[in-house]
Amino acid sequence: MRARIDISEVEVGTKIRAKYLRALENEEWDLLPGPVYVKSFLKTYSDYLGLDSRLLVDEFKRRYERPSDHEVRAMATTARERDRRSGSRSRARQPSRIGRVLLSPRTVILAAVIVIVLALIVIGNQNNKNTPGSGNPTLATKGSGHHHRGAGSRTGAGTTTTRGSTTTATTNTVTTPARASLKLVPTTTVWICVENQAGKPLLTAGDFTAGQTIPTFHARELLVTLGNTGVTMTANGQPYTPTEHAGSAAISLKITPTGVTRLTPAPTCAG
Repeated sequence: MRARIDISEVEVGTKIRAKYLRALENEEWDLLPGPVYVKSFLKTYSDYLGLDSRLLVDEFKRRYERPSDHEVRAMATTARERDRRSGSRSRARQPSRIGRVLLSPRTVILAAVIVIVLALIVIGNQNNKNTPGSGNPTLATKGSGHHHRGAGSRTGAGTTTTRGSTTTATTNTVTTPARASLKLVPTTTVWICVENQAGKPLLTAGDFTAGQTIPTFHARELLVTLGNTGVTMTANGQPYTPTEHAGSAAISLKITPTGVTRLTPAPTCAG
């Protein structure tokens, strides 16, 4: 208002809709798409007006942002690990009840008696086998000419069956994910635009500063345009280093579940 700039003029200059600009002015955060967009809009709007964008973004984070889900999970994991270690030390100090039962004198005597009985049974069987005329000759010869199965018969894919044993061979199958993923972390000020395969913006195009939080994107195809190489990029869980095209001011890439390819010409990035 002091600069006498109409809101429609700001909308054209920043490419931010007028309703979002009014929501920023009135601190009506519920009318904005999300925290990432709020910080992006704050930075773009304040830079347009010549204000300290970093001060405004830091004030928003301090007053309205809650700890991220990643930080909450990390704190919960640390607490569980501390409880687990404490429980392990307590169990280590307590003598094992099972060990006390197994090593009791009554158990040792009972085990010795069982061993002696089993030894006597084995000796008796050996004596019966060595006695002349013992055994049933019919049973001894019956089936002596039975037909053995071959070295193995196929019982299913990857499984070979032999007499008395089964060997299973497992084949590892590598599956390709149905959706591509993209994670961007600016290392310096960089202009970024992200769209899906239909050209729908997944991120409002604009400048992002070093360390600024950008959500992870998932889609069947992702189209990303970078103003420079000042960004750490992870595509489908694997690090990828973007390099500039010779004679080109921007870097345009297409990320699919199978890899990363260069795009010529670049997407529209209408925002």
